[in-house]
Amino acid sequence: MDKPKIATCTAPVNIAVIKYWGKRDEELILPINSSLSVTLHQDQLKTTTTVATSRSFQEDRIWLNGKEEDITHPRLQSCLREIRRLARKRRNDGDPSLDLSHKVHICSVNNFPTAAGLASSAAGFACLVYTLARVFAVEGELSGIARQGSGSACRSMYGGFVQWIMGQKDDGKDSIAQQVEPETHWPELRILVLVASAERKPVGSTSGMQTSVQTSCLLKHRAESVVPGRMVEMIEALRRKDFAAFAELTMKDSNQFHATCLDTYPPIFYLNSVSQQVINLVHRYNRHYGETRVTYTFDAGPNAVIFILQQHVPEFVRVVQHFFPPETNGGQFIKGLPVKSASLSEELKRAIGLEPMPKGISYVISTKAGPGPRIVEDPAQHLLGSDGLPKETV
Repeated sequence: MDKPKIATCTAPVNIAVIKYWGKRDEELILPINSSLSVTLHQDQLKTTTTVATSRSFQEDRIWLNGKEEDITHPRLQSCLREIRRLARKRRNDGDPSLDLSHKVHICSVNNFPTAAGLASSAAGFACLVYTLARVFAVEGELSGIARQGSGSACRSMYGGFVQWIMGQKDDGKDSIAQQVEPETHWPELRILVLVASAERKPVGSTSGMQTSVQTSCLLKHRAESVVPGRMVEMIEALRRKDFAAFAELTMKDSNQFHATCLDTYPPIFYLNSVSQQVINLVHRYNRHYGETRVTYTFDAGPNAVIFILQQHVPEFVRVVQHFFPPETNGGQFIKGLPVKSASLSEELKRAIGLEPMPKGISYVISTKAGPGPRIVEDPAQHLLGSDGLPKETV
């Protein structure tokens, strides 16, 4: 058996602060509005993917989180087809080292719950495309290929603060992601993921979007009249590092996205009672201080993503622990970046004044903005062995 050509890369999760919801082209995954996201740090949340190619492989195969999956999935095939097309073009331009008849084996793992509204498909497809590009020696604009796997995956191709430009062309060539600012731009910004439920969400994003496009009048108004102005305001707020403006836009956009889900017929409920309690808590906390110190956003799932400046993290985490008391014998409540301990004043507890919800939040991931996809140089980190099959540890 010949030695396979092998590469391993990691890619990040991103959280949209101006939401993408609804497509104008299902197959190419072209959105009805532009969107903007923050890339989360891979030290806390990432997908790792290994791709191997060899003459001896009989067929393309893929393993996700330790289980073999169906490689014929249309979106997977779109990404594979596009990368092979670009590699063929390159080969025709005079790089004879690529043998495109070789099959690929793909192995991918997430270090966070899959399909729980934590943008696992974004990290997954970004990682797949980035790693395939390494193996097939493809260079250039890759976000348009990642987009064909999962729309928001195009934003995970960059670190920091990223916009996905909706584009106008029918072929989608201008529907790509661009970095607005790098991850170093706003070092004081911190992100807390409040995991309310690690279960699979009741309505997947793809079917939810289709129903919204068909039935929601609010969605059409949002895409045409609201988002274009919000994108401009959001980019300006980020560039100025104006937390109050950034926070207000983020909350309003999250609320409007979930309003379009309610305006869908039949309605879609991604938020649960824990999510609603977090929303109340954030607004009461901000009102107590007379300024916007904390902001929330929710994707298609019940988990809150909180943006906050570093100096306010210890107290706010303490507030979360007080109003969502964790199981005493459970695992670590705070994962990721360490958080200093803080005390809570009786005045603040009274001002928030909510009834505690025990075990409403299972844990909190503390993180910050981070870089885009990375190459893993150490061969010991490959998820596939020299036989092209997943290592036992995967």
